[in-house]
Amino acid sequence: MPDTKRQSETSIVLAWCGRLILRILGWRIEGDIPDLPKFVIVGAPHTSNMDGFLFVFMAWSLRIRVYWMMKSSLFVGPLGWLFRLLNSLPIDRSGAHQIVDQMVEAFAQRDRMILLLTPEGTRKRAPYWRTGFYHIAYNAGVPIVLGYVDYGRKVGSLGKIFVPTGDIEADFAIIRDFYRGVQARYPENFGDIRPRPREDAQ
Repeated sequence: MPDTKRQSETSIVLAWCGRLILRILGWRIEGDIPDLPKFVIVGAPHTSNMDGFLFVFMAWSLRIRVYWMMKSSLFVGPLGWLFRLLNSLPIDRSGAHQIVDQMVEAFAQRDRMILLLTPEGTRKRAPYWRTGFYHIAYNAGVPIVLGYVDYGRKVGSLGKIFVPTGDIEADFAIIRDFYRGVQARYPENFGDIRPRPREDAQ
């Protein structure tokens, strides 16, 4: 289990459950948890539903509170209460820029916040990564932490930390280099790591 000075943010019961499930599945965690109050986690590769569950079990095991984005229309009645309990953040998806602004505001409203995003945006092969994670981190002034689930070694990790510079092409080269050699559950669906072309950004 990784060493960390970060204060535990979730219950020991969830931590025990997460570690037990990962052990049963034959997975282990490598690396340390960044002792930072706020950051964006990139979760990749994302080629199956199992990837998301693995990231959840990792978060439980590491006792970190991770936030996720969900459509605001789902936050009605008892489900809304449940989603908030699971640290889901309601978002209005009517525009890409609005999503970035909403998450930047969410970071500003909290003293501590970890936001997990999967930039591929689909479990199918994507021709590029969506850049919302990058613009959220850049505009919120928080670091990006590159996380992965490697099916070749059955290892999950929170790895490289970097602060986005605004030079998206140069920063994506760093991201691309980090994920080289990481095996997806369905390798044929792990597409190119490059930013969405400007002409497709609308």
